[in-house]
Amino acid sequence: MANQITTKMLFTLVISLLLVFSSIASSDVPFIVAHKKATLSSLKSGTERVSVSIDIHNQGSSTAYDVTLVDDHWPQDVFNVVSGNTSRSWERLEAGGLLSHSFELEGKVKGLFYGSPAVITFRIPTKTALQEAYSTPILPLDVLAEKQPVQKLEWKLLVKYGSLISVISIVVLFLYLLATPSKSGAAKASKKRR
Repeated sequence: MANQITTKMLFTLVISLLLVFSSIASSDVPFIVAHKKATLSSLKSGTERVSVSIDIHNQGSSTAYDVTLVDDHWPQDVFNVVSGNTSRSWERLEAGGLLSHSFELEGKVKGLFYGSPAVITFRIPTKTALQEAYSTPILPLDVLAEKQPVQKLEWKLLVKYGSLISVISIVVLFLYLLATPSKSGAAKASKKRR
């Protein structure tokens, strides 16, 4: 009896979830997915630049209007904006469309920086309130960190002689395998001796 009640409840729950998910999937709304990426590059003058790029995808089935990107979580005492703006607006983002924005910053203070996601707001014609989406966060940036110098000579030697070392290793392995008798061959040889 209790087993039938549990089965009926589970069945009702599954049907309810399927109806909810099908209504969400068939609804005509935009679905915003944003990816934020930041990369560090050192300049000869001892400064470091942060290149930030944000890609905004509309994975939904309708157009998003009045799309605004704001990425102003870069403290002015730590970073200077060198090129571009930390915010941008577009009139629309079609279903299946992509918008991209990038800007460059210059690090002023040495240390580890944890960035926040960018905020994307957009309008749906069927709703009066602005909708909000967030980009992916970035990995921590180690701004102006002392990096170990790359041993360029070692890399050049590895690239130059790497293929030669690989060929020699394969030949040595092949010769070793030829010189080493297999277990089945050794067993046959010991039987012949008896």
